[in-house]
Amino acid sequence: MDSYIEISLKPDAEMPLNWLLNAIYTKLHKALVDARSRDLGVSFPKAKVTLGNVLRLHGKATALERFSSLDWLGGMAGYCTFSPIQPVPDTAQYRTVRRKQSTMTQSKLNRLIKRGSISQEQVKEYRAIIFTKGLDNPYIELKSATNGHSYRRYIEFGPLLDHPVEGDFDKFGLSKTATIPWF
Repeated sequence: MDSYIEISLKPDAEMPLNWLLNAIYTKLHKALVDARSRDLGVSFPKAKVTLGNVLRLHGKATALERFSSLDWLGGMAGYCTFSPIQPVPDTAQYRTVRRKQSTMTQSKLNRLIKRGSISQEQVKEYRAIIFTKGLDNPYIELKSATNGHSYRRYIEFGPLLDHPVEGDFDKFGLSKTATIPWF
C-alpha cells in the first residue's frame, strides 16, 4: 500500500454525520463487492468515540485509480470531498482496522434456545451477561441487502506497528491481519 484517497464527509441539517457515514460506507461496501476487490483497505483517521468525518481508502496507486474510475457514490458524491491519489507519508505507522464481534449475542441465545441446549436459568444468566458486556467500539449501521435487516458493524483498531503486514481485505475494506498506513 503506497497510496491513499481521503474522503471528507460534508454533513448538513438534512444529512447528519452518522447517517451520511452509514450511507457512504454502504455504497463503498457494494462497490468493493462489485469490483471483487481484495486489495483496498479502509481507515477512519478521525475516529474517537465515533468513526469521525474522514474515511481513507488505501491501496496501490493503480488499484485506487481503477476504483476511482467507478461511479460508486452516485448522487452521494455531493456530500463528500475527495483528495487526489496521494503517496503514503514516510513517517506513517501501521495498524489493522477490523471488525469486532461480540461473543454473546441475542441471535446466538435464540439459536441455543431453539436447539434446546440451554436451560431457563442459563437463559437469564446469558441475558445478564449480554447486557453487561456490550461493545463500546465505534460502529457503522448497515442494512442487509439480502433480508433488509439493520445491523451494526463494530470497528476495532489494532496496535500501532512500525512495519506493514501484507494480506487481503474483506468486502468491507477491513482485515484481521493486513495493516493499513496510519498517520
